[in-house]
Amino acid sequence: MARPEKEAKVSEVQQKFTMAKSVILADYRGLNVMEVTELRKKLREAGVEYRVVKNTLTSRAAKAANIDGLDQLLSGPTALAFGIEDVVVPAKILAEFAKDHKKLELKGGVLEGKVIDLAAVNELANLPSREALLGQLAGMLQAPIRGLVTVLSGPLRNLTYAVEAVRKQKAEA
Repeated sequence: MARPEKEAKVSEVQQKFTMAKSVILADYRGLNVMEVTELRKKLREAGVEYRVVKNTLTSRAAKAANIDGLDQLLSGPTALAFGIEDVVVPAKILAEFAKDHKKLELKGGVLEGKVIDLAAVNELANLPSREALLGQLAGMLQAPIRGLVTVLSGPLRNLTYAVEAVRKQKAEA
């Protein structure tokens, strides 16, 4: 690759490192073309960009993006999954895919500019998705309101029961 092409590639990857909320690094050695195509499709559908970039270019781009410590993860073939929208999705998809395809090995990643190890990537993969967290938050926010409505409707409900009881007594007499 000619020098201007390398510089353009480094600049492009640097920009992706800067924009991405999370980047997961994986060793794809041993996956066949069909498996890689399946993985790329799953990632693309989730809005995750999957790239294979030379380690030296990745290292330069990471340094330019002020990410220290990534060189320790850059050995052997390395694929990068950039999570621009969601922090959890790249880790979740790659971890799930690695369970079914043992040849895919996760190496580590970058979470909001800080290098994380494999254990942190696995923890990230086990987190609920953004939509699930928003649903839980909405449920937690509704709980006090629901409780207030229940408490406030209690006296009205008791009044209704009392009126009904008086009506039945008069009907029987």
